[in-house]
Amino acid sequence: MLDPKFIREHAKEVKESLKKRGLDVSLADDFLKQDERYRKLKEELDSLRHRRNVISEEINRLKKEKKESEASKKIAEAKSIPDKIRAIEQEIEQLETKIHDILFKIPNLPAKDTPIGKSSEDNKVIRKWGKPIKFKFKAKDHLELAKNLDIIDDEKAAEVSGNGFFYLKEELAILDYAIQKFAIDFLRKKGYKLIEPPFMMHKKAMEGAVNLAGFNEMVYKIQDEDLYLIGTAEHALAAMMANETILEKELPLKFIGISSCFRKEVGSHGKYTKGLFRMHQFNKVEQFIFCKPENSWKMFDELQKNTEDMFKALKIPFRTVVLCTGDMGFMVAKTYDVECHMADGDYREVGSNSNCTDFQARRLNIKYKEKEGQAPKGFVHTLNNTGLATSRVMMVILENYQQKDGSIKIPNVLQKYCGFKIIKSLKPIKKK
Repeated sequence: MLDPKFIREHAKEVKESLKKRGLDVSLADDFLKQDERYRKLKEELDSLRHRRNVISEEINRLKKEKKESEASKKIAEAKSIPDKIRAIEQEIEQLETKIHDILFKIPNLPAKDTPIGKSSEDNKVIRKWGKPIKFKFKAKDHLELAKNLDIIDDEKAAEVSGNGFFYLKEELAILDYAIQKFAIDFLRKKGYKLIEPPFMMHKKAMEGAVNLAGFNEMVYKIQDEDLYLIGTAEHALAAMMANETILEKELPLKFIGISSCFRKEVGSHGKYTKGLFRMHQFNKVEQFIFCKPENSWKMFDELQKNTEDMFKALKIPFRTVVLCTGDMGFMVAKTYDVECHMADGDYREVGSNSNCTDFQARRLNIKYKEKEGQAPKGFVHTLNNTGLATSRVMMVILENYQQKDGSIKIPNVLQKYCGFKIIKSLKPIKKK
């Protein structure tokens, strides 16, 4: 969340940010109104408490001086103060809840170079890598290829679990794990530490890591439990440092999160949903960094390079896109998407890289300090990057590495992890 003091002192900037995101600017006005009342009541409360102490001293003095009549008047005044204090404390408590709710509805400020726009149509391509393959045959989509190879079963999975779930079989399951191991090895060599986080989180931890109000359509709630299934390892990795103060010399902390991810994917109507692209359950290798504020944009560039270098190693054509204000997440100041080329000629998102500045850390109360025993210097900055989401990487490998006979070549860098170089057809391809 934003610093309340920042909103007070930069209300115009906050309103402009809300406007850029297409949100109601009255959120800022509502905060300012409630905050002003809150601070006024705090002053009244402090004044009453001070008055209570003063009167107590006056009563003691008057009694010593045998001035019983004057003491009685002070005692009567003193008796009225507790009720006034309780009334103000109750209103302050209600205002704290209102202010908290408002602060959790105000998104992060977009970086100054983030393009202004309403939807994905306003995103900007900033670079491309690789030449899209020109097939000398009619290319198929990944789901048709996988079904022909008998390495996926969507029909039985839909019967067992519903649409958006799949049985990955033999070579495709092996490819899934190969992609994970490739990404883990790649990032560990760069100093990132591997973490397998809990796959479920309490609400308090989850809402600190993500805008739960907007994410409720995405994450699964465990019935009758204060638990949510994680939509990405990012959530659990961020919460791993909740309420901690990190020594400055330990920063940056760089982690690789490996997890299964669970998403409802409600609201995906009209979007590309075929096959592995939009699943309810998938595996992902996530990058996550806690760093000092002055280093966050350097870390942002490092995370982006890591992902792009992995796709270069896989030899899959991609482009990097900067998201506009209306398309990026609630917590982020800036986001780059990596979009890979697919057999139908379109580029589709396979991962995102986001700088949340101190917004997420403030919600989770993650600070840093120079030395033990010293007061915190401020909040850390947090950054997250998809790394490799295996479902979408498998999808683009199947489509980009397909052969005329329907087999799939395995990218060179994955062959040692797979133990095979090609996925061959296990049943004849029906001729049209």
